[in-house]
Amino acid sequence: MTRRRRIVTPEERALWATVMRDATPLPGRSLAEAMTSAPPEPGPESAAPPADLSDTPLPARGTPSSRRTYVHVSQPPLELGQHPNVDGRTADRLKRGKLEIDGRIDLHGMTQARAHTALASFIHRAWNEGRRCILVITGKGSFNAEGGVLKRAVPRWLADAPLRPMVLAVQPAQPRDGGEGALYVLIKRRRDRKDPVR
Repeated sequence: MTRRRRIVTPEERALWATVMRDATPLPGRSLAEAMTSAPPEPGPESAAPPADLSDTPLPARGTPSSRRTYVHVSQPPLELGQHPNVDGRTADRLKRGKLEIDGRIDLHGMTQARAHTALASFIHRAWNEGRRCILVITGKGSFNAEGGVLKRAVPRWLADAPLRPMVLAVQPAQPRDGGEGALYVLIKRRRDRKDPVR
């Protein structure tokens, strides 16, 4: 039986373009050539969830299928220096660098891949351990007017899955804590301490 080729949607092409933005093309291929090629076909186990879950009934509690039901809750956009889901006093203390720093990670000098892995691991660990405010040192990136690669990438990584559900706010650090080359990250409190995220 021949498998029918799936048509790639415009949203998938846009996502693929976003993924390819930071990619280095293979020798002999240009980035434009790689961008026009279709993204890899997803396997059957990575099928996309239904777009609108509002009318989808949840199975009765205790049935075998109810144990595997996941509902995606959309997160508000995470913007540097914006604190829409933080009370005023905490937001002010975060902005002024008055919250106690429960942990710090220095990504300065790491490659993007290594820094992304280290940051994800650190955020997961901080969330699991109930830490509230952490300091992420990215470095200023003196060779580029827009700032360093990590300085631009870290806020984007924090705003994307899988880190976004654990992050409440991101704020540029005060000069005493690294200024333009560091960020305060406010971690969400865990509601359920029994089931750590891995």
